[in-house]
Amino acid sequence: MQSTLNPLIPAKSKRSLIFLALSSFIVIVVSFAGSAVTRPVIMGWYADLQKPWFNPPNWIFPVVWPILFTLMIVGFWRVLRQVNAGRPRGYAIIAFFVQLIFNLAWSITFFGAKSLLAGVFVSVGLVATVAAMIITFWKIDPVAARLQIPYLAWVSFAMVLTMSIWRLN
Repeated sequence: MQSTLNPLIPAKSKRSLIFLALSSFIVIVVSFAGSAVTRPVIMGWYADLQKPWFNPPNWIFPVVWPILFTLMIVGFWRVLRQVNAGRPRGYAIIAFFVQLIFNLAWSITFFGAKSLLAGVFVSVGLVATVAAMIITFWKIDPVAARLQIPYLAWVSFAMVLTMSIWRLN
């Protein structure tokens, strides 16, 4: 079936491009919002905190997060493309947005509110919601789910790091 807007691009391909743009937009907005909360306190408040021996250098975070956000975009896009997946797709979309809310909430609580304990609780929620997202993605597109494994590993590490920083301070 050819698109009436541009007969050279099939409607299915246009829908896929729209889903990719939507996925990218959503993740990029959350990424910038989290960064806007985080950056102002890195050199001051965060630098003054006691950190465990396994705390990575600050330069690693702006390297890792764009990779994870890209994997998140591709995974969500792959799920959105499965328009015939029915109810499981709806659950996967909900799980994606819930984990994204926890992702942003961690930056807001830990860096914005400077609440280490709240950061601990939110990081636990983030790990749980990312795991739930992977499970729901798996039912629709196992590749989309596998793409989220590095994200789960990183937020699990971040949870341990957050707990350790809380304990030390």
